[in-house]
This record gives sequence, C-alpha cells and structure tokens, in this order.
Amino acid sequence: RNDPCPCGSGRKFKKCCGQETVH
Repeated sequence: RNDPCPCGSGRKFKKCCGQETVH
C-alpha cells in the first residue's frame, strides 16, 4: 500500500517498517 502509516514519520507502508502490512 501507499497509505501513510503511523509507524514512523508517516512514510509509506513499504518504507515505514519494511513491511506492507504493519500495525
């Protein structure tokens, strides 16, 4: 996905935590 994730600074899921589906 390319949605902003709350894992970090709001990066894309793939570049957020290294996974597409991250909590």
